[in-house]
Order: sequence, then structure tokens, then C-alpha cells
Amino acid sequence: MLANFASALAVDLREQGAVGQWARQAPREVWLTRPGDVLLTPVPVSEPFARYACGLTGVPRETVRIVTFRDRPGMAAADTVRTTPGLTDELRAHAAARPGTRLLPLALDAPTLALAADLGIPVSPCGRSGPPVGAEALAVAALCNTKAGFRSVARETGIRVPYGHDCRGDELADTVRAVLRRSAAGRAVVKPDRSAGGHGLRFVARDDALPEAADADSRWTVEEYVPHTASVSAQFLALPTGPRPLFDGVMRTEDGAFTGYRAPLDGRVPAAVRAELGRWGAALGRRLIRHGYRGPYDIDAVVADDGTLYATESNVRRTATTTPYDLVVRLTGGRPVHWSTATAEASGPLTFTDALGRLRARGLDFDRGHGTGALLYADAPEDGVRRRYAAVAASAAALDGLEAAVGDALQSPD
Repeated sequence: MLANFASALAVDLREQGAVGQWARQAPREVWLTRPGDVLLTPVPVSEPFARYACGLTGVPRETVRIVTFRDRPGMAAADTVRTTPGLTDELRAHAAARPGTRLLPLALDAPTLALAADLGIPVSPCGRSGPPVGAEALAVAALCNTKAGFRSVARETGIRVPYGHDCRGDELADTVRAVLRRSAAGRAVVKPDRSAGGHGLRFVARDDALPEAADADSRWTVEEYVPHTASVSAQFLALPTGPRPLFDGVMRTEDGAFTGYRAPLDGRVPAAVRAELGRWGAALGRRLIRHGYRGPYDIDAVVADDGTLYATESNVRRTATTTPYDLVVRLTGGRPVHWSTATAEASGPLTFTDALGRLRARGLDFDRGHGTGALLYADAPEDGVRRRYAAVAASAAALDGLEAAVGDALQSPD
């Protein structure tokens, strides 16, 4: 299992701040492990967190090997693993002793295929039961992980996108000016062509200073801002038999950056809007499958004030919601539940053990018997005090109450 957050598929590797911030989420991948697995992570996993996760999933901690490598500036994670002295030989020996071993990456890129070839194993983005993929899938994954590439595919497949233009960095100011002239809301959204988690995204109004010219080699997308009531997404699995819908939900965002998720969409948007999002995801999946891609992908969109759905991007990789979903399914046996991810600010710096203790003291921690409760599904806190958690409940109302209780527990030690 390769937590290759440092991948040019998702973000420009020269953006070291963004790469490092995104990679801090790597320890959450321990939730996916089973006996005999090796997790390759660029960020150390604390032993309390590893034992907590393995305890809930029922995996003996000693049967999972966690290997930490250090991302190198400007280098894809898989290339770092390949060039770490002795590590490839060690992994090759591990795979040779376990026939059927596969490589599960976060993102499908060329360095990952090269690493798998070095190890003598196939890449399987779908996980243990999915078909392996090869080089033919790289191009379509790379295309649809760019804003311009997705807009092109969207227009060809009947997916509605906001009015906008793609441009080079030296054309950015003129392009923003042109989109603002057309914008009914008087605002434009400026996006780097390849970015993840909202990195580099900004909003520009008519009376704002126009963006300065960027590197001429850089690529940008400028879209008309769509006033909206909800940001939504749906995730799918591209299989040889066709696209398989997995889940949908409302994205929580702050200044365009992803901060959390709540699923399912049922009752939160009109049924027709939810159905249209599903059709768009299926159409995108058929295109991906036709070009050889197998694995997870999603489509993100906004519901405009008038109820019209507009797609904003696709992510052809494991996303910030893939692991929480897999975790919820694993812990609940696939029973229908309401679940979410979010962050809650603690009253001060807390160790992982202390934060978990606060949840347990109030009976909020996840209960395998009932299949509900809160999980500290990330390891280290963000900004020292913000704890990322997942919550699982039997109903939307119960989920509201659980999230409020988690926030209160982390704020109040008594």
C-alpha cells in the first residue's frame, strides 16, 4: 500500500507546501490494512494510532508492517521509494514470499507503475479483488485530473460545466477579465490546472485587483462563479463491467478548500439533482474504462441557487473520502448508515491518547456492536489542536447530535 500523496497526477510537485500538507494525511491509510500488508507512508504513524486502528478493524498490529520513507522535494513518492537504498530489495523479497501481492497506490502515475515493475507485482487501484492496470490507463487518469482535461471530457459527454476558459499563465489576467465580463454574479474562480484539495484556488470579484501574470508554462482554468446552495460529489469504481456507484454526499468547504464530507445525499438535494450527478459519474466512468482505467474516481459539482447542477472537477484517484468510506463499510458490514468527516478544535494540544480518552469518557467512541460512534481516523492534529474525525450514526438527526457532542467533548475535559 503506497500513500503516494506526492504525485504529479494530483499536484505540481514543485508546490512543496501543498505536497507536504496533503501528505500529512498519509497515516489514515492504516485503516485499510489487513494481516500481511505493508504500508509505505511518507509520514510516521504513531504507535497509539496504529494500535487503535488495528484494534477496531480486528487486525493484529504485529501482522502489519509500516515503513516510513521521506518525500524528497520535487520527486514523486514512488520514485523516492525506488531510490531509497535497500528498500526495493526488501519489498521485492516480501512480495516474492507472498504470491498474489499487489500494489495499491493512492494515485496512479508512471513512477508507481515503475515501482511495481521493480517489485515484480501488478498495480491494482481497486484493491485486492480488482483487476490490475497498465500504462494505457495513465494518460486518461492524468487528463481527467486536470481542470482543463475534465472540462473537455465533460463537454464531450454531456456534463454541464460553468462558463469559463483555460489559459496559460501569461494570459491569466486577460482571461479573468473576459470571464468577469460574462459573470452574472460578478465573480470568477481561478484554478491551477492541476491541484488537489483546493490548493491555489481563489475567487476574484470585478473590483478586485486582477491576478498577476504567472509562469507562461503554467496552465489555469478560469470559470464563472456559480452562487450555490451546496457543494456535492459522488464516487464510483471503474470496473471492466462498467462504472459502479459507491456513495455520494455534501462536501464541506472553506474558501473553496475541502474540509469535510457528509453522506449520503439522500434528502439534502432534490432527487433529480442527485440522479443527474449519478448519470454524469457513470458517463465519465465509461470514458475512463474505454481508455483502460480501472479504479476509484469521483465527480464534484455545485447545486446553483436555481437548482441547476454544474460539475467543477473530477479526481481519478483515491480521494479524501475514499478511505473513510472504506472504513465505514468495513466497520459496519455495509449496513446503511449516515456518516461524515470533519475537524473539531480541542481546548488545547492533546496527545492522541488524551483526545481518544475524552471521547471514551462520554461514550462517544465507535462501538463495533452498534456500528455507530466517532473515530479519530487521522493521527496527528492539524495546527496542533484541530482533530480530524469520522462519525457514524443510524440517522441524519443522530449524526447531527454526535458531531455536536464530539466538538463539545474535545473542548471540555470534564
